[in-house]
Amino acid sequence: MNLHTALVLGGTGFFGERICRALARDANLRLLIGGRDGVRARELAITLGLEGAQGLAIDARDPALATVLAGLRVDTVVHTAGPFQGQDYVVARAAIHAGAHYMDLSDGREFVAGIGTLDSAARERGVLVTSGASSLPALSAAVVDRYRERFQRIDAIRVGIGSGARAPGLATLRGVFSYCGKPFLRLEDGEWRSTRGWQDLRYYAFPRPVGRRFLGSCDVPDLALFPQRYPGVRTVTFHAGFAGAAGHLFVWAASFLVRAGLLPSLVPLAALLHRLSRWLEPVTSARGAMFVAIEGRGTDGRHLQATWHLLAARNHGPFIPCGAAIALVRSLAAGATLPRGAMPCMGLLSVGQILAALEGYDVTEVPA
Repeated sequence: MNLHTALVLGGTGFFGERICRALARDANLRLLIGGRDGVRARELAITLGLEGAQGLAIDARDPALATVLAGLRVDTVVHTAGPFQGQDYVVARAAIHAGAHYMDLSDGREFVAGIGTLDSAARERGVLVTSGASSLPALSAAVVDRYRERFQRIDAIRVGIGSGARAPGLATLRGVFSYCGKPFLRLEDGEWRSTRGWQDLRYYAFPRPVGRRFLGSCDVPDLALFPQRYPGVRTVTFHAGFAGAAGHLFVWAASFLVRAGLLPSLVPLAALLHRLSRWLEPVTSARGAMFVAIEGRGTDGRHLQATWHLLAARNHGPFIPCGAAIALVRSLAAGATLPRGAMPCMGLLSVGQILAALEGYDVTEVPA
């Protein structure tokens, strides 16, 4: 029997390595770890108990990527090499051309929302192409879908994430800082209104032991996709925050410098702030959390609110964005019936499937 071959691009990166660690244990898979540094990729492969040859030097921007994928007989490509803000679909197109399924962990609003432009090509090749196989929108939409039947009408969906001490990869940090202080639209009370990245400061009370966290507004795929997926919703918001209050307030204050035009962007500061966060990690909370709050009219006609939480300890929060991709790869390898075509990653997985991929990590669900 031929094993399903999955290639993780950016496999030595922050999220890519975590996905590789999970998939390396799957007997139904042949895992390939792709990175620009072939030595690091081979070393990781050996560390994970794989053959050294399963670690490969592969550049996601290689013009011959489609030929490389076909030569390796790749069945599924997992693209983790961000930031996705400003990227095009060159990797997805290469996967389609090679006849391979494709998924990514993009949190770029336009990138995820626009993946449907590849739908005809993906259908023609009979492959699944999906973007946003991460906390957003895969997990957030799965939560809304789970509780949707409780509602006669959904008026508002509010999502938020408070991170733990472990800083994400530099590429991710550059992505989230790219819109810091800059305007973007979100749906509020039935109207598209402008807000600013990392402003609209909130102080949200997560369940214990995480507790209260500062959160700021972020530009994410859910803001564009949820009004389409849940007709009639009048408000969709997303906020995120850092584990340390001081760090969050620094970024919040810096966002006003960008807003005033005194700084063109916070992206040039991303590397410095990333190093600082790593230095401060030992004295910062190792706990993080996520919430999805749904508000509207229940099936009995009365006002209803359902709030779901996911809590992470021991700096295991960074594994949560990996859950959807891990679950999807395993489903494809097992021969599960999944749609063909190109689409944002919504409705492909249940909350249970995503959380099952996180088994063994200190992640606790608090149902609504």
